[in-house]
Amino acid sequence: MTLTLPKASALAAEQRQAHTLAAKGYFEQARSVAESGQIAEASSLILKGLDRERRAGCAGPQVMQLIKPRA
Repeated sequence: MTLTLPKASALAAEQRQAHTLAAKGYFEQARSVAESGQIAEASSLILKGLDRERRAGCAGPQVMQLIKPRA
């Protein structure tokens, strides 16, 4: 028995791709802003890009493991 749903995996792939594209956009903006000398703005854009990369890695179904202490 499999628990994967085609709709869920397709949605996760779309979300992953959207987050990845957004991250690339932030990194490109950061590069152009840094080249113009606005370092603080560039660092903010880099952090936003890293957040989008993290979200891309977490997109999709998650599995939670419950750890029970041994008595």
